[in-house]
Amino acid sequence: MQIARSFGGFQEAGAGRGSVRFLVSRRGRVAFALAGVALSVSLMARPAAASDGWLTDYDDALAMATESGRPVLTIFTGSDWCPHCKTLEDNVLATDTFLNWASDKVVLLMIDLPQQGISPAVRSARSQVCIKYGVRTFPSALLIGPDGQKITVKKGYHGQTAATWVSEMATHVPDRPIAPTAVAMAPKTEVLKSLEEAVATARGKQRPILLVVSRKSDSAAKTRSASLVNDPEFNAFAQENFVVAEVPADEAEAGQEVEPMQRLLGGAPLLPEAVEIIVTEDGQTPLFSESGTQTPARVVGGLRRFLAARQAARENNATRR
Repeated sequence: MQIARSFGGFQEAGAGRGSVRFLVSRRGRVAFALAGVALSVSLMARPAAASDGWLTDYDDALAMATESGRPVLTIFTGSDWCPHCKTLEDNVLATDTFLNWASDKVVLLMIDLPQQGISPAVRSARSQVCIKYGVRTFPSALLIGPDGQKITVKKGYHGQTAATWVSEMATHVPDRPIAPTAVAMAPKTEVLKSLEEAVATARGKQRPILLVVSRKSDSAAKTRSASLVNDPEFNAFAQENFVVAEVPADEAEAGQEVEPMQRLLGGAPLLPEAVEIIVTEDGQTPLFSESGTQTPARVVGGLRRFLAARQAARENNATRR
C-alpha cells in the first residue's frame, strides 16, 4: 500500500519493503522518506565501505573507468539513516564473494548521503549524481559504462545472498574490459573555455554558441556544470547543434565597464550553486537562457524547443519576403 503526504514542499511516498526513497525539490534540496521501515540512526555508525578500494568522487571513478575500460559499480547509500543500506553492506559488499568478483571487473564508487557529517558542497555534488541518473531509492546499485551511460540499476536490497546478488549484477558486466582506445574514440563535444574563443569558432562553423556559465569560485556550481557537460545525452545534442563553451561569470569591479558575460546574464549575479545556460550568436546578445541545474533531459528539452522556435521564425521571415 502506498502512503503519501506533503511536508515542507516535498512529497513523501512509500517505496515498498527493502528500500528507502528520497525526493529532490526544484531547488535541489534533498528530503528522505521511509518505506515500510523505522529509521534508526544507531543501526549505522559509519559510512558503508567508503574505503577498501571504494572511490567517493564521481569524476575520479569515471576517469578510472575510461582508463581501465571497466564499468563503474555505484552504490547509493545513506550511512546514518538507511537500515537496508547497512544490511546490503554486511550481507554483500563486505563479503569475499563480492570483493573477489569486483576486484578485476568493475570500478567501485560509493555515493553516501548521510544526514550529518558531510559539507554542503559535498552533499550537493553527490545529490547531483543522484539527479543525473534518476536515483531515488536507497540503497541502489547502478552500473555505469566508461562513457558515463547507465547500463543497469538494482533498486533496494531484498535479502539476497552475496553469490546471488553478484550473479545478477555480473550478467550486465562485459567479460572483457572495453579497450581504452574505443572509449576515447567515442564522440565528445569540444568544450571551449572562453567567450572569445567560442565567438571565433562559431563564425567558422556557422552555429549558435551555447554557454554553460557558473561562478569561478563556486565549487558546487562547477561540479554541476561539469556533470551537465559530460552527460551523454547533453553531449551528443550539443555537439550536433552548437559551439559549446564552459565559462566563468566573474563579477565586474566597481567603476569598470560591464563585461560581456555580465551583459549576457542581464547584469544580475548568479546565486550560489547556480549554473546558467545561455545561447547567443554574437557573444553579446542572449537569444535564450535556462537553468543548468535541471536534469540534462530537461536542459536538452528546453534547447530543442528553442531551436524549433528559431527555425520556425526563420521560415516565417523567408515566406514574407
